[in-house]
Amino acid sequence: MFARFRSVKGIANMFGVMTLAACLVSFSNPAAAQSHSAFGDPNSGGSGGSGLVAVEASVDGGPVPIGATAQVVVRFRNDGSQPVETGVIRLYPSSNVSAAVTLNQCQDEPLPSSAECAIALSVKGLQSGAWRVEMLMSHSGRARLVSTTMSGSVEAAGEGADQQSNDIEAIPSEVAFETLNKSQTLIEPVVLRNITSNPIDIEDIYIDASRNAGFTLKTECKTLAPGQACIATIAWSPKLRGPTSGVLIVKHTGSAAIISVPIGGEYEPDSVGEAEVFPEAVPGKGLLVASQTEVEFGSGVESSSTITVSLVNAGDAPLTLNDIKIAGTDSGLSLKGDGCAPAMILEPIQACPLTISWSPTRVGSLLDDIHVVHDGARGILVLPVRGESDAAVSQDQGTVLLSSSSVTSRNQTASYDPQKDDGDLTAVQKRAAEKNRKRVTRGPTISNPATVLDGLKITSFSPRRAIIAGPGGSRIVFDDEDIVLGGISWGVNMQRNGIEFTHNDQKVLLLFDRSLSATGNSSSSSSSNTVSSATSSDG
Repeated sequence: MFARFRSVKGIANMFGVMTLAACLVSFSNPAAAQSHSAFGDPNSGGSGGSGLVAVEASVDGGPVPIGATAQVVVRFRNDGSQPVETGVIRLYPSSNVSAAVTLNQCQDEPLPSSAECAIALSVKGLQSGAWRVEMLMSHSGRARLVSTTMSGSVEAAGEGADQQSNDIEAIPSEVAFETLNKSQTLIEPVVLRNITSNPIDIEDIYIDASRNAGFTLKTECKTLAPGQACIATIAWSPKLRGPTSGVLIVKHTGSAAIISVPIGGEYEPDSVGEAEVFPEAVPGKGLLVASQTEVEFGSGVESSSTITVSLVNAGDAPLTLNDIKIAGTDSGLSLKGDGCAPAMILEPIQACPLTISWSPTRVGSLLDDIHVVHDGARGILVLPVRGESDAAVSQDQGTVLLSSSSVTSRNQTASYDPQKDDGDLTAVQKRAAEKNRKRVTRGPTISNPATVLDGLKITSFSPRRAIIAGPGGSRIVFDDEDIVLGGISWGVNMQRNGIEFTHNDQKVLLLFDRSLSATGNSSSSSSSNTVSSATSSDG
């Protein structure tokens, strides 16, 4: 047993020099010793190093003004023998600052042994006091994790000297509406941002102002995560002349509990001028204009006159005509049925004709208006109608268009049933109507034949013949005979109240004013009585 011990001891002496040399190498160069070790981990960063370490375990970030941002740089070194790759970075700031990574040089490529890289952080001061940020970063070295600490103080100086300490930041800090001189609504946004590292709930948000201030608020701000923002829109519709003020109040669960934003504006309206006939164009709306700003019949009017005006949609959207009416009732104005009509839709740049007729009811000036109600800008177009008449046109004379289903005159439309009305006709008129039904009239068919006979008047009337006067002079017409008027062949049928002119299947009744014959009869009677009296006197 002792012999064996001596043998082992001899071997130890033999290799003593070699073992001592190996130990010296191990202490002088740990990496080299690790590389010679048969039991070392070939994937580890080294036997003596953790892989990635902070050059400074604690970094002094210095003072940061409230509301300002400071840049802090942290350096790391690879103290292992193998390249190291960095991973996720996590920051844990104190409640009075916010921190974010702005530059990460360590993630560009694996960090070689003994090399350094830098990471830059932005630190924003939120509230006064000492601040601290802990940073943890994972890596592929032996330790797998490295940490460092940054610290400093937040001071109310410099850029943040005039700012109040609060958990909610309002941008802008004051809402100043410009001086308004027109009656319209202005809208301004206010951004509310959580500048702390904790979630904050918005408990209440409202505007405190007088009832007539004209401020309204619209917002959906409820809960703000750290760094999150929401928007509140303030609309101002002035109601009173002069300056107006108010305040936006936000109640929240932060340490300050409340924040306020002043609101102000001034309303100085311009003097109201006379409204123009045609309004200005409004985007997305139709705009109705007329070819004339005033319908002028002129002076010296003694008979029926007609003027046509074009109504044009000058907007960029379709426009519907809701109603067209004459303001007065006894001026003798009337509107033709064809052309512009209620329920008509005018596309952009489309037009329709509006025909106005005037048969003066008295001698003197015409002062009337036409109202066109529509769904475009302003909603109504008023066209003044002016004129001067020297003679009145009898309203008992005129043309009436008769058809199988309707009776159409200048001022009215009524139902008409020939079978029902035949009971009121005399035997002579029935025979004339039968002849008319058998008569075949050649020539064109026009849409409104009553317009051809406009201006004609019956000056003398009897059951068999009549005298009609017009722009071309007077003519005698006979019952059951044809006559050419206005280039159209008409069949003549005497009726009780006028002359019925027939063209193809169209019938036009020219009315006779009975007062003319009454006046003539009374005049003749007076003359006869005078003559008789004179004769009696002479006798």
